[in-house]
Amino acid sequence: MGLEKFEFLREKALKMGAVDAKTITTDKVVVEDRVVLKCKIGCVNYGKTLACPPYTPTAEEFRKVVSEYSYALFMKFRSRAQADPELAKYLSKAETDSTIPKYLQDKMQTFWAAWKDDKLNMLSAILDLEKATMSKGYPLAIGLVSGYCQLCEKCTLDRTTCVCPTKARYSEEALGVNVQATAKNAGIKVTFPFKKNPESFALLLID
Repeated sequence: MGLEKFEFLREKALKMGAVDAKTITTDKVVVEDRVVLKCKIGCVNYGKTLACPPYTPTAEEFRKVVSEYSYALFMKFRSRAQADPELAKYLSKAETDSTIPKYLQDKMQTFWAAWKDDKLNMLSAILDLEKATMSKGYPLAIGLVSGYCQLCEKCTLDRTTCVCPTKARYSEEALGVNVQATAKNAGIKVTFPFKKNPESFALLLID
């Protein structure tokens, strides 16, 4: 038996909110140093949580970790958060930016609140899938999610005092996972930039 033995897991992921899920071999998981470079240069959340660089394993270290696994479940989730073209232009700015009209600031707050709820729901689903995989005889199964950790309003940034050590999971991009390339290898479509509802992705390593 190969990938088909994890069909139960793929079906469970779909029941738990994923809009698409595929089991792949780990040679299809693309890990690149340049993805982490984008975290360092282009992400406003860089260094703000223990799930992001510089607190995470490097891309080089994570490539070695991935090579120790045989299979992975790659999943796509779609957020309930909605943004029309006008709002989408401002999402990369701070909600308090004075150049953003008041009515758009309100829409931004609604968008980010829904986005956060969906991120937490996705994390909950990944944790459940992780446990389900472990219960089937794969004790080293570990899940990863897209984006920065949102479990706490502000991270302690202290490796010894993570408030949610059993729930917090690394950002896959922070480890160097090229989500678009991995999605392509898995046969899952990525819509970027998104048209209305943004997409999020998760990865479950299995062995």
